[in-house]
Amino acid sequence: MSLGKFVVSRVFFMHLLLAIALIALLVFGTLKGLNQYTHHGVSYPVPNLTGLTINEAITTAQANRLKIEIVDSVYNKRFKPGEVVDQQPIANSNVKENRTIFLTVNSSEPEKVALPKLTDISFRQAQVLIENCGLFIGSISYQPSEYNDLVLDVQQDSASIQQGEKIIKGSTIDLIVGRSKGNLKTPLPNLTGFNIQEAQATLNGAKLNLGVLIYDKSITTAEDSVKAQIWKQLPNPKFVSTVDLGSSVDLWLTVDPEKVNEAYEK
Repeated sequence: MSLGKFVVSRVFFMHLLLAIALIALLVFGTLKGLNQYTHHGVSYPVPNLTGLTINEAITTAQANRLKIEIVDSVYNKRFKPGEVVDQQPIANSNVKENRTIFLTVNSSEPEKVALPKLTDISFRQAQVLIENCGLFIGSISYQPSEYNDLVLDVQQDSASIQQGEKIIKGSTIDLIVGRSKGNLKTPLPNLTGFNIQEAQATLNGAKLNLGVLIYDKSITTAEDSVKAQIWKQLPNPKFVSTVDLGSSVDLWLTVDPEKVNEAYEK
């Protein structure tokens, strides 16, 4: 190789190595800058905003380098109007700086729904309509009628209510149902292991009423009462197979799994 070609070749490789070094340096600097800009690996715990007013929630969020946005409102009698009822992400989860926390606040008045037509239709039809509009069945009572299983009257606080009346969503209404002769009994369901919501739905379907609720010592919080399971009921389905329509069933609840397992085995 001539001296001139050697010099040109050496200069070319030097330029190539320099270009590679510059590209690597540029990539490294870019990634470093992005990490600093996005605070890569840095996260902040989400404070608990439930129960705070909007102004308190804003102040708390700003102090934790977060933002808030109100996305919904509901009515919950356990909270004062304007207080935060729910948040997403939940408290104590980790998020990056300037993350938006979405809030649901308590409205000043409860949401109301129009009562659908529930009379002169079957109990099953009424049950579906009641559930669809966000109401609940309270007690079910029976009156003699030539039309068996027909809803005769709808009441709230012992007063009849009519189609179209505004009712607080989530409240309970009572049904007066017709009962013809010869159809006075209904099978008694075994509710062992059910929670209270499942038991209520099952009793409604069997045209029975929820009686007294007895919580044992294992239940100490509101959360416990929600997830508690039934370990005993009266009448006892192991000794009584059918009961009168509209009868009440008393329930014993616990969060002790051993007590529930023992009830299954008996």
